[in-house]
Amino acid sequence: MTLKVFAAEYLDDLVRQAIASPRHRQHRNIHTDYTDRCQRLFNAIEPDSYLRPHRHGPTQGAETMFAVRGLFALVVFDDNGEIEQVQRISAVPRLVDRNIAVGAETPPGTWHTVVSLESGSVLLEVKAGPFDPDAPKFPAPWAPEEGSAESSAYLGKLIAAINATG
Repeated sequence: MTLKVFAAEYLDDLVRQAIASPRHRQHRNIHTDYTDRCQRLFNAIEPDSYLRPHRHGPTQGAETMFAVRGLFALVVFDDNGEIEQVQRISAVPRLVDRNIAVGAETPPGTWHTVVSLESGSVLLEVKAGPFDPDAPKFPAPWAPEEGSAESSAYLGKLIAAINATG
């Protein structure tokens, strides 16, 4: 058995790939394949990367996220697209804001997105397996598609709403 080590160089490489990517994010699976009982992946996300709000079906289980680097906001919405909750997540304790957590978990059926608030930010995501890539991931009908003309403006509104929450 070979030990997997996730050192600074590993994360640096992932961040470089995210910056170079047209979507300004890059994930890297840690698990061996989709049949693994625990799906684990790193996800490097840059601040200008828009992840369309979505929810997962009941068979997909909860999604747990931990900040490994940087600062994120997990945004939870109601069925109409109104923001219900903003939870900042950071790998580094922020003495000025005790409301920043190291991670959070979204239950199935919860409309959510993640917004990177600092360049070089990396999440560790954990989900139950096995993973079915054909299982539906439900995009929010009230949010613009990724890459659309409206997506940048929508991301800007999300960031303004996040900043308004303190």
